[in-house]
Amino acid sequence: MSGGTSSYEGEPGVLSAGKRGRNLTLLCVSALTIMSGATISASLPGIEARFAGSQGVELLSRLMLTLPAIFIALLAPVAGLVADRFGRRRLLLASLVLFALAGSSGLVLDSLPGLLVGRAALGVAVAGIMTTATALIGDFFEGAARDRYMGFQAAFVGIGGTVFLTGGGLLADVHWRGPFAIYCLAFALLPAVIALIPEPEKPKASPRASAGQGDLDGSAGLLGLLLLAAGLHFLVFYMLPTQLPFYLKSLGFAQPSLAGAAIGMGQAVGVVAALAFPRVRARIGRLGVFALGSAALGAGYLGLGGSQSYAGILAATAITGISMGMTTPNLSASLLAIAPPSLRGRLSGALIASIFAGQFLSPFISQPLIRSWGYATTFSGAGALLVAVGVACYWRRSLVAARGQPREDTA
Repeated sequence: MSGGTSSYEGEPGVLSAGKRGRNLTLLCVSALTIMSGATISASLPGIEARFAGSQGVELLSRLMLTLPAIFIALLAPVAGLVADRFGRRRLLLASLVLFALAGSSGLVLDSLPGLLVGRAALGVAVAGIMTTATALIGDFFEGAARDRYMGFQAAFVGIGGTVFLTGGGLLADVHWRGPFAIYCLAFALLPAVIALIPEPEKPKASPRASAGQGDLDGSAGLLGLLLLAAGLHFLVFYMLPTQLPFYLKSLGFAQPSLAGAAIGMGQAVGVVAALAFPRVRARIGRLGVFALGSAALGAGYLGLGGSQSYAGILAATAITGISMGMTTPNLSASLLAIAPPSLRGRLSGALIASIFAGQFLSPFISQPLIRSWGYATTFSGAGALLVAVGVACYWRRSLVAARGQPREDTA
């Protein structure tokens, strides 16, 4: 990937003074994204109680959390195409406005169908934000600087998740509508985006770039594996925000803020893990990071399945944060490492589509299992499977290393 365009940064200081405003603004934008749907997680029991007479409310209340995901999955590739052809900046600004309006619509809407429409519109907004943010990172950074910035980005996502989920839990104690107010924070970012994030330069054609900008140079198989891994990881991961509030309620911990704090605990640990991501990946390689992330999520779920105390639940969700802080930047960094400049928007959209397809499918897979086996057994079973996947990834990494292949080839 050529570093000849002036928009690239390859220096160690990804938050260097010259670009600090731009870089911090992009980090704050990123904080709105992956866990944005889960902001209202603590309100789900209240929403279910408010619309208790509605047919299918048990599933529909959980879809409040995951409905944005299907619209993100469907529209992220479209957003990527728009970003590649017409530019990143305008799409980002429009998406931020829609994010604030659609996200906060739950403050005033008073029907389950209306709330679901608002959540669908939120998904459209997040598709635009996530796709442009990921593509802009590819435009502004390369090499080791990009990996470090990915760590910062995942840390800010974790900070955003901690603030949104914990704050959402506290606001849900007051009223189930309270967490919807958090989405208005996007309005505060608009002036910074307008002032500090430029439209990146188009990559200049060169013999080296022209040969590789428009195709994947044999990396299509790796791309497919990354997209599959992203979808499956988030399918299992999203059991946490969709099912934990109800699991806690079944254990006698019905206060919404307790669910928000438990999920927020994982996000807080994820911040620390994300900051360590560049060093960990440099030591064990991308496949090693995937092994660590899968094993950590599995260990956390095994802990959830075996815990009957709130302290045990907090400890288990903290362990899951290691996975969030490692796996998410590893997926993005691995994709951007193989994405030609002219395809960054579209391939970023494909990754985001896979992530949110997994989120959307999560309750459809987990709810029947929970109905048949219960919360504890379902979490424990998922945990055991994840640990096995982590062991398999580690074994594969060791096998590749024994053959003398470069570690980065294990991505």
